[in-house]
Amino acid sequence: MDLMTKMSPEEKLRRAIEYTAMVRQLGETGIREKYPAASEREIFLRLAQRQLGNELFQKVFGDEWRAYGSAKRHA
Repeated sequence: MDLMTKMSPEEKLRRAIEYTAMVRQLGETGIREKYPAASEREIFLRLAQRQLGNELFQKVFGDEWRAYGSAKRHA
C-alpha cells in the first residue's frame, strides 16, 4: 500500500484504467468460454448485464436483449 501513496494522481488514474480493462477482459474471456458461439454483441450484452445488474440492464438493453432470449436464460 505504501507504493500507492508514492504514486502521482496521474499514475493512480492510469493504473485504475489498466485494472478496469484487465477485469473487463477477464469477464469477456469467461463469457466466451461459457458461450463459445456468442457474437461480439452478445458478449458485450452479457458483460453489461453482469456489471449493471438485471434491473438497470433491462431498462437500458431490454428490447435488444429480447432478441437473444430471456435475460434469465442467458444470465
